[in-house]
Amino acid sequence: MTFQHNPAPSRNTLVQDEENFHSGTARYAGLPVSWRRLIVLCLNVGTILMMGVLVYSLLSPTTLFGPETIILIGFFLATPWTVLGFWNAVIGLLLLHGPGNPARSVYPFYADGAQSRPHTLKSRTALIVFLRNEDPRPVFERLDAIWKSMRSTGFDHHFQVFCLSDTSDQNIAQHEEHAFRTFADLVEQQGNNRPIYRRRLVNTGYKAGNVEDFLREYGGDYDFFLPLDSDSVMSGDVVVKLVAAMEQHPEIGILQTLVVGMPATSGFARMFQFGMRHGMRSFTMGSAWWNADCGAYWGHNALIRTEAFLTHCRLPVLPGSPPLGGHVLSHDQLEAAFMRRGGYEVRVLPIETRSYEANPPTLIEFARRDLRWCQGNMQYWRFLFAPGLEPVSRFQILQAILMYMAPPAWIAMTFAATWKGITSGFAPVYMELGFWLFISIFLLSISPKIAGAIDVVFTRGAMRSYGGPLRFTLSVLVEVITSMLMAPIIAVYITIFLFGLLFGRSVTWSGQNRDQLGVSLATAVKAMAVQTIIGITLAVIVFRAGGLVATLWALPFIGGLCVAVPFTMATASEWFGRLSTRLGLFAIPEESHMPRVLSRIVPDDARRWRRPIVRKANEWPQVSKNEQTAGGQ
Repeated sequence: MTFQHNPAPSRNTLVQDEENFHSGTARYAGLPVSWRRLIVLCLNVGTILMMGVLVYSLLSPTTLFGPETIILIGFFLATPWTVLGFWNAVIGLLLLHGPGNPARSVYPFYADGAQSRPHTLKSRTALIVFLRNEDPRPVFERLDAIWKSMRSTGFDHHFQVFCLSDTSDQNIAQHEEHAFRTFADLVEQQGNNRPIYRRRLVNTGYKAGNVEDFLREYGGDYDFFLPLDSDSVMSGDVVVKLVAAMEQHPEIGILQTLVVGMPATSGFARMFQFGMRHGMRSFTMGSAWWNADCGAYWGHNALIRTEAFLTHCRLPVLPGSPPLGGHVLSHDQLEAAFMRRGGYEVRVLPIETRSYEANPPTLIEFARRDLRWCQGNMQYWRFLFAPGLEPVSRFQILQAILMYMAPPAWIAMTFAATWKGITSGFAPVYMELGFWLFISIFLLSISPKIAGAIDVVFTRGAMRSYGGPLRFTLSVLVEVITSMLMAPIIAVYITIFLFGLLFGRSVTWSGQNRDQLGVSLATAVKAMAVQTIIGITLAVIVFRAGGLVATLWALPFIGGLCVAVPFTMATASEWFGRLSTRLGLFAIPEESHMPRVLSRIVPDDARRWRRPIVRKANEWPQVSKNEQTAGGQ
């Protein structure tokens, strides 16, 4: 659902936008891109230096290898990523509610509204879905919803569905092939081209390798391709508009949509995607304002120009063995950088356009996904000085690396502060400094969510779509508290994994749990034992050396570590999911007004605080409660 943030443009403006859209040249209003980037650079450097000077004056390091120096270095490693997020959010909020028109200054290539519906399409597009050792039933339910939505546009003959499988489990593969045949028969009976299924026996290059194999065999037949993860859902109307925009603007190589979470029955997924939902709008708008033609690509729910991708985006095989050598795991950011190097623009559409995904149902699954991205991003250092890259692309690659260097820097700051307390006594000034450092970095990290909450408050009708003022306010408060508990848990998780990379530890690329709820005590203890030990150890040290007051100052950090096991189990439990859906806690706009593309795949239990959806018995098969999936399917 897209909220109207600015006064409606005049009829003359709409006519001008329509002419610009169909002219094939996007005309951007506002400041030139070079000025935008200079402003963002000055804001970030100035903020980091100002905070650094303040921390240095408080620490007053007297030796090169003392705890004060470690805290200072850790601060400068942990801060840039969060400061950039803060300014992206602030800029985005000003664009959304200021006097300007972001539709003309940020995304004039996409004319939203009734006037942007194309009359004809000239191109062919491949919709490609990736499968890897997952329950195929919910995947094909989502794919069926996408295709029904595509047919409703009347442009379905311009699209062809491909299912690209890297499934290695033979039992899952049999169910996968059966589910595909059922779906393909239905599509063929409707008069469309039969979807194509292909399963590789060897998953060379993982997802990126699968794309390369597909394009080598079929790419010449399609102008564009749209990669979809197995949990992706997109409205057919949105896909058609993206294709029309790419047809009219041949300078764009990748057009990435803003992807949001679907209604879910998992309490953890609801909590996570609620915070991401309102936080991503301002953050993405702000980053798109200055990233401009060097936008991000997230690997799915994006339209890609096939010939340009084939020519410019092939990934090299890195020298050495995994985890830091071999095939690149996190392919998307590099493909965006290579596309821009090839002379094509990479644009992000920073508005909600009915483009969805499902989020991990448990904290453990969330952490596992994060570790896959972490290992892939650590491979990026080899590309920092790759020839021909745009300066912004190099910065984005560096940013992707530093994003995962911040957690260990944070942990180092904490241990150094404890060391300082043990050797010099827990002076109140240092405890207060540690507390405010944690709070400052944490607040900076959640500033997009704060800006998003402000955006909702000042957007007419938005708070009602989130369940009303009471539900929205309570959800924001609970989500902020749980984010504070999660932050040190994930920081330790990433730090341990990064140390493991140095000794050859690597993630495995396999199926993901997108639906199953519940985490046993044994599983939670195994996953969170190190966090718990660190938390309890720090708590004992701080209490014995500094007393109750020092422990209270340290509580924002050590509290999350100490409760890592029960927190993991509680947020993954069925009762937490039932409670949050019954109360409407962490409700998102689709729960108030269900889009048609989601109505067949989102179970009633994901919106129990609303009246059940009225479904006709002959419209589609009923699904029993035991068969309903738990991840917003």
